[in-house]
Amino acid sequence: MPDVGVLSAHLLSGFHKELFTRLAEAGHEHLRPRHGAVMAYIAETGTRASELSERSGQHKQVIGTLIDELERLGYVTRQPDPADRRAKLVVPTDRGRDQIIQAKKIIADIEDHLADLVGHDRFAEFKAVFTEITRGY
Repeated sequence: MPDVGVLSAHLLSGFHKELFTRLAEAGHEHLRPRHGAVMAYIAETGTRASELSERSGQHKQVIGTLIDELERLGYVTRQPDPADRRAKLVVPTDRGRDQIIQAKKIIADIEDHLADLVGHDRFAEFKAVFTEITRGY
């Protein structure tokens, strides 16, 4: 039996392939898995780059580069943070909000398919255990 690292890599690879293929079909063909470090963690009202870095586990420089890319692609904008005018919030545009909505639907479909394969109770338990394990990383 493969180790948990190999299994996790296979699951992530298949998940990304399905998610980004379907996002492309929904009009978001320029997004790549690396953009998830921003898009998966951004709040509709905006999120500071430092928070995106912390939530995603990516370095601030990586997040800055991804924000630049997503801004050029029309998914996010930088706006002054009303709580601290010196800081900027990364805010999803209409295109970004559409991607977030589409991704949530696709992810729900993927999870439903996985649950159908192994049973909904077993899948729920798998997610609970996987969540518990990944909290340490």
